[in-house]
Amino acid sequence: MPDKKQLRIGMIGYGLMGRIHTNGHKRVNDFFPELEYQPVLKAVSGRTEEKVKDFAEQWGYESYTTDWKELIERDDIDAIDICTPNDTHAEIAIAAAEAGKMILCEKPLARTVAEAQPMVDAVEKAGVPNTVWYNYRRVPAVTLAKQLVDSGKLGKIFHYRANFLQDFTINPDVPQGGEALWRLDKDVAGSGVTGDLLAHCIDTAMWLNGGIKDVSAMTETFVKERVHQETGEKEEVTIDDACLFHCHFDNGSLGLFEATRYARGHKALYTFEINGEHASIRWDLHDMNWLEFFDHSDDPEVRGWRRIHVSESEQPYMDRWWIPGTSIGYEHTFLHQVAAFLQSLEDGSPCSPTFQEALETQKVCEAVLDSASSRSWKDTGVNW
Repeated sequence: MPDKKQLRIGMIGYGLMGRIHTNGHKRVNDFFPELEYQPVLKAVSGRTEEKVKDFAEQWGYESYTTDWKELIERDDIDAIDICTPNDTHAEIAIAAAEAGKMILCEKPLARTVAEAQPMVDAVEKAGVPNTVWYNYRRVPAVTLAKQLVDSGKLGKIFHYRANFLQDFTINPDVPQGGEALWRLDKDVAGSGVTGDLLAHCIDTAMWLNGGIKDVSAMTETFVKERVHQETGEKEEVTIDDACLFHCHFDNGSLGLFEATRYARGHKALYTFEINGEHASIRWDLHDMNWLEFFDHSDDPEVRGWRRIHVSESEQPYMDRWWIPGTSIGYEHTFLHQVAAFLQSLEDGSPCSPTFQEALETQKVCEAVLDSASSRSWKDTGVNW
């Protein structure tokens, strides 16, 4: 595509998210051909030379390194894509911003508000485009839910409820920490299900329903000790295995949230439901191409929940894909976010969610953990 402006990507991290983000960069122009920019896979960085070399060759990166700072220093890289564990986000993002690089950062923004705020300050001082990969906003059915809420069809909102259920840590022999299991190490991840799973629910909720004002929460760690994968020593588990909280939104509605890694039979059950004065909607990641909708104004003879298959070209994003009645998948949501980022470069608008928006989600996560620790209500300080 010789007529395209190049966006030269430096990818940091070669794990699951590195693969998913790379797929989005590679395919975006195939399905959004009108975009002025084309991502170019210039370089990837990772800690293990053999693995990062293999990743670069498999995915088509021009070069690789084991030192992410080399990517920051290179003049032939425009944007840094951060796909590393949470404890590294702040250092990388701040260095990238100071070097004038655009930044795409995997969620959550950081481990704490104290870490996240300097990241926001750095991108704002540098004036660099930035976004955080809260990809569930880009599910077509979820975007349709946003359109329905914004249209006023639901009327005044009374309730928002969401959960994110998994079961992969029930076995007490699962080790904590180290490669592939860093999410079970608080020093690296910052928290357990709150930052990993509830952060997604919170971002989506505030995007759909506005700011969360205050929270009351409880957490539980079911397995108290695990062997650390790197040291081989048994250590105290300090992350939250499960979290429940309820809250008030700024619009007066009530919220109820749950996340756990101890829900046997669930691998990634993310659902939300919104109940309004006139209508309700609900969505389920396991059935991600469908949105359920109840409209009280329907004729009583046919009134009831309807399932809308989001596959028509008139619905969000679907004019880019296949024929009505067919489906797209998880990976497409990241491609949609790449498209949104490239579009933002064209028109100069922020690419939501920005670092600032992700900081607001971080504030809620921190308030949730503080509430659970103190067994009291906590204000979030969110400015949405």
